[in-house]
Amino acid sequence: MWEALKRWWRARIIARASLDSAQWQRTLGRLPFLHGLSAAERERLRQSVILFLHHKSIHGAGGLELDAEMQLLIAAQACLPILNLDIDYYRGWVEVIVYPDEFVPRFQYSDEAGVVHTEREPHAGEAWLQGPVILSWADVAPSADGVNVVVHEFAHKLDMLNGDANGFPPLHRGMSREAWSNAFDSAYADFCRRVEAGREDAIDPYAAESPGEFFAVLSEAFFETPHAVIGLYPQVYDQLRRFYRQDPAARGAM
Repeated sequence: MWEALKRWWRARIIARASLDSAQWQRTLGRLPFLHGLSAAERERLRQSVILFLHHKSIHGAGGLELDAEMQLLIAAQACLPILNLDIDYYRGWVEVIVYPDEFVPRFQYSDEAGVVHTEREPHAGEAWLQGPVILSWADVAPSADGVNVVVHEFAHKLDMLNGDANGFPPLHRGMSREAWSNAFDSAYADFCRRVEAGREDAIDPYAAESPGEFFAVLSEAFFETPHAVIGLYPQVYDQLRRFYRQDPAARGAM
């Protein structure tokens, strides 16, 4: 009964939404990695965006004022990873905070000797466990290099569904934990060696920072430059295909 009520409530939200058609078409046009979506996928994405904007608060910080089209650009990219999943995958938090440019959070940590250090490094995005997603508007606009800060941070959110972002999100029934670990562990080790050796690949070297960042960066590339992932790590691509329940390489738009 709860599922039926949830479907009814969502249909009501979608039916009553005032999503501007022209703005939506412009948003789709600005994101090349959406061009290969089928008509059914575009409609499913539109409905996910409506629900996302209904449940989440997207607002500017640092003097940035967000208009409806700016919010749409963020929401469309945020909803792509859950296109064939469910909006409930983004449960447990409500805020997306957007700064005009890179922001500088203040981090404190203790080393093994108990000495407290403070770091202030510029960030283009950040995702907090059970907290907001923070983005730099300057980095939200699509690029041609496979980097996508929105997909990156929302991949972290999916990863955090079962705790800290460690590169091991909750897998669907029928997926093998062993197959996931084998694919990602070997690929991560190989990628770290390639970065240390100074190899230049189509994958952002930031992926070598940690297994959690490897998952987020490979998720970016999975949607934006899927053939680059297949070329380097086909087993990782297969696991991402199973997890996201999408096959961007088969869309033929890249």
